[in-house]
Amino acid sequence: MDRELLHFISFDLLGEEFALPLSRVQEIIRMVPVLKIPRSPDFVEGVIDLRGKVIPVIDLKKRFFLQSAGWPPQARIIIAELGALKVGLMVDAVFEVARIDESAYEDMPQIASPVHHRFIHGIAKHRGALVIILDLENLLTMEEVEEIKAMGPDDHA
Repeated sequence: MDRELLHFISFDLLGEEFALPLSRVQEIIRMVPVLKIPRSPDFVEGVIDLRGKVIPVIDLKKRFFLQSAGWPPQARIIIAELGALKVGLMVDAVFEVARIDESAYEDMPQIASPVHHRFIHGIAKHRGALVIILDLENLLTMEEVEEIKAMGPDDHA
């Protein structure tokens, strides 16, 4: 019987290992200057120009209400799809494409966590440690998606 392997991009955020479904990741880029946008949500760092496309960038530390002393040299921006919206997700480092056996994956238990449970899809065992699998569908509320879309250049005409 073949086991199903799930593919994720694993990354570091303040010493904790997180992962996103590989199918939702477009690319990973080095940190670049981010243009601040007045009156944007606190967790939106601003926007970047990615080959002619304006991409909103989300500071995951702020989104998860975590304290931060800045970004290390190995920090990256993961370009991911949140429905029809492409966003950049700022992380401390990207580890690897993780192939996790489906049997090592569990839904998120209802316990205290440094990251609000609404943002977490599940937990997986990988390389002898636990990895937090993010729920991209719940990373932003519908209101936040609309607010971020309003930051785009088409709305300033």
